[in-house]
Amino acid sequence: MTEDQEISLGRQAHQEMMRQYRPYNDPELQDYVEEIVRELSQQSHRKDLIFHVTVLDSPQINAFALPGGYIYITRGIMAYMNSEAELAGVLGHEIGHVTARHGVRQQSAGTLTDLLGTGIEVLTGSQIASQAAGIGSVALIRGYGRKHELEADRLGAEYLARTGYDPEEMISVLGILKSQEEFERNLAEQEGREPNVYHGIFATHPDNDSRLHEVVQAAHKYKSPVARKVNREKFLRHIEGLTVGPAESDGILRGKKFYHGDLDLFIEFPEGWKVENLPSRLVASPADRDLQLVITAEDLNRYLTPREFLTRKIRGRLHQGQDIQTADFTGYTGYTALNIKGVSRPGRVAAVIQDTRVYTIMAVSKDQSALDRHDSAVLNTVRSMRNLKGGEKKLAESQRIRLIRAKPGDTFASLAKQSTLPNHPAERLRLINGMYPEGEPKPGQWIKIVQ
Repeated sequence: MTEDQEISLGRQAHQEMMRQYRPYNDPELQDYVEEIVRELSQQSHRKDLIFHVTVLDSPQINAFALPGGYIYITRGIMAYMNSEAELAGVLGHEIGHVTARHGVRQQSAGTLTDLLGTGIEVLTGSQIASQAAGIGSVALIRGYGRKHELEADRLGAEYLARTGYDPEEMISVLGILKSQEEFERNLAEQEGREPNVYHGIFATHPDNDSRLHEVVQAAHKYKSPVARKVNREKFLRHIEGLTVGPAESDGILRGKKFYHGDLDLFIEFPEGWKVENLPSRLVASPADRDLQLVITAEDLNRYLTPREFLTRKIRGRLHQGQDIQTADFTGYTGYTALNIKGVSRPGRVAAVIQDTRVYTIMAVSKDQSALDRHDSAVLNTVRSMRNLKGGEKKLAESQRIRLIRAKPGDTFASLAKQSTLPNHPAERLRLINGMYPEGEPKPGQWIKIVQ
């Protein structure tokens, strides 16, 4: 593949990426990241290539690269970093993927979707299912495999050294992210979900990875005579106020309760169900995974009743229809057969109208017995939809990173009491401060908390 073809491939993939993920709205942080990428890339093996970097408004723990110089880093992963040098370590690694043309090598082995993940599997097929699920081919990147990841570490460490950073920062930041991965995998197993981890981490902890240490040590020969500062405080100032977890514009999921301030919407899902809050939809399923529930929102462009809207949506294929009245909204629901990947599946669909907005609810199951088994839970979810009550508006706000100076006697256990982090807040604070598993703040030290 020529470089022009590589750039064209990356440009197309970037356009698809931006259709599914939005940039994080912090121009100063974006400029800061761009400047680091520019300096690192000028020390790379492809100095004539313009690198485009985007900070993504995603809670996922990731950074990744596409062919042609397109680099992405999520706000989710930046919350775990504690210095400019650590940020440069991750960005240098991703620049290494581009300079080594790993995306092009992956492309030559198949298609671009080999390089990109496919997100959460959602049943699609019929018109209503496609509109409700609407899944594309792009999700946060999965990684390139052990050989290519190690090569990206080697190149990234070299670029760090040439730019004036200590290449050992590569090991430091990977160690922090490995600790996050270990904690997250245990938590995800308990909660029955996929872990949220960085693609560039291997089974071995970086402290014990001899090959990683070898490539980092080899980078010292490229060290710039002008050393750069770690810039811990400068970096922390740039991420103060950083959103942690879901963005307000996507709604906030707290346990099985969903709060959306902009939509003025509350939904409660059944206990024991797995719920995913995705940028354009909510996806939920019971523990047996025999049914999938998808909720989407759209503007209502005609004055239609819920029944009229739903009948048009599914082209009249509705039976046993009934009106639904929630605390604040009116709706209509019924059963229908959904053509899922060429197979007819039983499902329940519903439409709930809130002023000039309509919510489409689709529950599709593998067979009629599964639908019957979970039907009451689906209806209860629909009936739970209402406006937010006064005290709930606060619950629809995002959590953000705040900086404090540690005082004598402060511990992560005591700081956790001030935090809104769910599930093991003290451990989470240790993780984002790079002090997991047993570190404690020192008096006068800048510490990140989440409120």
